[in-house]
Amino acid sequence: MSGDAPHEATEALRAEALDLYARALDEGRLPAATDAEAPLLLRLGLLRPAQDDPERLEPVPPHLALHRLLRASEDRVAEERRRQERLAETLAPLLRAREPAEQESSLVTRHNGMERIGRVIGEAMADATELLAVQPYRSYVRFDPAVHEPAVRRDQALLDRGGRIRALYQHTLRHAPSLAWRYERLSGDVEARSLDEITDRLVVVDREVAFIPAGPERSTALEIRHPAIVAFLVTTFDRLWHLASPMYPEADRQPTLNGVTPRQRAIAALLVEGHTDAVIADRLGMNIRTAREHIAKLAAVLGSSSRAQLGYLIGRSGILDQGG
Repeated sequence: MSGDAPHEATEALRAEALDLYARALDEGRLPAATDAEAPLLLRLGLLRPAQDDPERLEPVPPHLALHRLLRASEDRVAEERRRQERLAETLAPLLRAREPAEQESSLVTRHNGMERIGRVIGEAMADATELLAVQPYRSYVRFDPAVHEPAVRRDQALLDRGGRIRALYQHTLRHAPSLAWRYERLSGDVEARSLDEITDRLVVVDREVAFIPAGPERSTALEIRHPAIVAFLVTTFDRLWHLASPMYPEADRQPTLNGVTPRQRAIAALLVEGHTDAVIADRLGMNIRTAREHIAKLAAVLGSSSRAQLGYLIGRSGILDQGG
């Protein structure tokens, strides 16, 4: 049967052809040259030459003819699908190499220079109503009011729109004059909390766009608009936020248990993990001299005479189970 049979069956099976087929069913046989529609019915498999008389045509039972036509139609559809699959497989490498890469790259943008980074963040906050921020210790080591004043004005504009600001800092900044200066100038729904250890700098605007460092220096940043990545960063912020201690507007006084301060417990946890003084200082946002002073006080409280003994006494004392 011709590969075009299903098409002919739906488009070219005229009333005359159907009448001839009905006549063949009624009479049983027809002369081979009986009608101009006979060739079409032969191609469609509705008529066939009689086995005992090639000069006569006999009808194929309707249920058999329909089955054959449907089968041919299914084969044609299957072949078309295979052709489409082959075409898709052929072009897939090119699509993967270009379109997705272009889409993904448009969702992550690198910015260089402090001035440009500040300008881009300001543009993102122009109509924003929520700001989430993580500010590590080194962000405020060299505080300059002239540098931070534009950020304060930008934050206040967000608050004036009825927005909300939540910021996370390290415990080392709880009493920093720079932060007191900043929050004295802000009025509205603003809250700050602190932790011993936080992530690197993070700014999230309206849970739609995030800014993170693109290198060890603050002179480069990535602007991220990929929904999945932004959602991940927001979730990380929220989990740190729930672990943090209120700092502003109402700072909680950190309790001292058995002569060990919360800062010393944080240092003790890192000592047990085997970290050096330099690593401890960096992770807790303090200089190495301050870290060593805390370690010395911790050793005095626990009665330790050596670094190795200090780790043992920390584990036996149970101070890591106190105060969270």
